[in-house]
Amino acid sequence: MDKTAVVKTCKLGDQSTSDTIILLKNREGRPECFYSHSSILINRSKFFASQLSHPNSSTFIEIQCSECDYDDHVNLLRLLYVPADSILESFSSVKSAIGILQKAVALHCEEITHSCIQYLEAVPWEDKEEEQILKVVAKLGPMAMPILARIQPVDLGATKNVFVSAIRFAMSTGEQYPPFGDELKTSAQEQVEYMLGEDKETPLVTADDEVKSVVRFGLSNIFTLFESGLSLLLESELASESAEDKLLQSLSDLEWMCNILPKMDLMKDFVSKWGEISASVLVIIQDEKLDCVMWGLKAKLIQVTGKVLEAVGYGNVILPALCRVQLLKTWLPYIRKMKPLLDSKGNEETGFPYKMTEELCQSIEGAIVSLILALPSNDQADILADWMGAEQLRFPDLSEAFEVWCYRTKSAKRRLVQGLDSVENATVSL
Repeated sequence: MDKTAVVKTCKLGDQSTSDTIILLKNREGRPECFYSHSSILINRSKFFASQLSHPNSSTFIEIQCSECDYDDHVNLLRLLYVPADSILESFSSVKSAIGILQKAVALHCEEITHSCIQYLEAVPWEDKEEEQILKVVAKLGPMAMPILARIQPVDLGATKNVFVSAIRFAMSTGEQYPPFGDELKTSAQEQVEYMLGEDKETPLVTADDEVKSVVRFGLSNIFTLFESGLSLLLESELASESAEDKLLQSLSDLEWMCNILPKMDLMKDFVSKWGEISASVLVIIQDEKLDCVMWGLKAKLIQVTGKVLEAVGYGNVILPALCRVQLLKTWLPYIRKMKPLLDSKGNEETGFPYKMTEELCQSIEGAIVSLILALPSNDQADILADWMGAEQLRFPDLSEAFEVWCYRTKSAKRRLVQGLDSVENATVSL
C-alpha cells in the first residue's frame, strides 16, 4: 500500500484502529496520549521507524516536550497524516512553520522538513522571524540553501548596479517617473543613505570611481536645474507658486546631497559650486520684486547654506582663507537680515512653516563662530567690526568669537613685544 493510501485510511486519535500510542511528556503537566498508527509513523518518520522496527518494540513511544513547543509537536503529528502534496497548504504562519521544522528535523520527517523549507523560502518574513529562521536553518546544512539564498550577501557587481540605479533615481525629478515619482524618489534617497551607513561594506561602494562619477553628474544636473529655475523668476511678471515649488524641490535635493556627499568624500564639490553661485543667487532672491513672496525658498536657502557653513567651519572641507572669507561675507548679511523677518512672519501667521528652528539657529551660529576663529586675524576683525556696527545684535551671536579674538590679539601683541625685546638684547650682547 502506498503512503497516500495509508494516510487516507487512518486518522490521528482514532483509538479503534490505533496500534501505537505517542506520549508527549510535558514537564509542566500530565503526559498527553495520541493514538497513532505504526504504518503512518514508519512511512513518514525515520525516528519512529527506528523505534518500531524491532519485533519486541513497545507500542508506547515517549517524547519529551515543554510547554512552549508542545503545539509544534502536536502540529507535526497531525501533518504525518496529511498527504505529501497537501502539506504546504497546512501551514498557517511563519512562526508555526519554524516550530514544526525544528521538530521535523529532530524526528527525521523528510517530507515535512522539505515542505517547511519550501514554505519559508516562499513567504514574507518579519525581522524577528528572520532571526529565528537563521538560528534554525544554520543547523540544517545544504538543505537550507533555498532559504539562505534570500539573505546571502550580494556580489560586488550587483551591489554597485543597484546602488548606482538608486542614486540616479534619488537625484531625478519626480516628473520623470509618474505616477509615483515623488514617493519612489523619497524612498530611493532613504535607501541610498542607509546603504552608505557606517559598516564594513561601505568602502566597496563609495571608493568606486564610477559611482563617484554618477554622483558628480547628478549633482551638476541638480545645480543646473536650480540655477535655470532661479533665473526665470525675474523674467516673468509674477513669481508663480509652481516655480517656487520646483526651486524648493531642487534645494531639498541639494540638502539631501549634503547628507551623502561627506560619506563619499565629495562634499568639496558641493561647497565649491555653492560658493560659485552664491552671489548671483542672492542678487535674484533679494530683488525687490520678491520682497514679500517666496518665503519658503528664502528659508530653504538658509538651511542649505547652513550645511555648507558646517562643512567649512568644522574643517570637513578645506578651502583657502580667501574663499572662506568670501563665503562668510556673502551669506552672513543675508542670514542676519532674514532671521528677524522669518521670525516676525512666524508670529503674525499661525502655523507659518518657515521660521528658523532653535536647532537650525544653534547649528548655523556654531558653524559661523568656528569658521571665523579659523580666519586670519585681520579678516576676523573686519567681520566682528561689521557685526558690532549693526543696529541690532540679534543673530548670530558672535560674542564668543569676539572674546577669543580679543584674547588672541593681546597674546599676539605680547609675543611680538617679547620677540622685539629678545632681538634688542641679542644686539646689545653682540
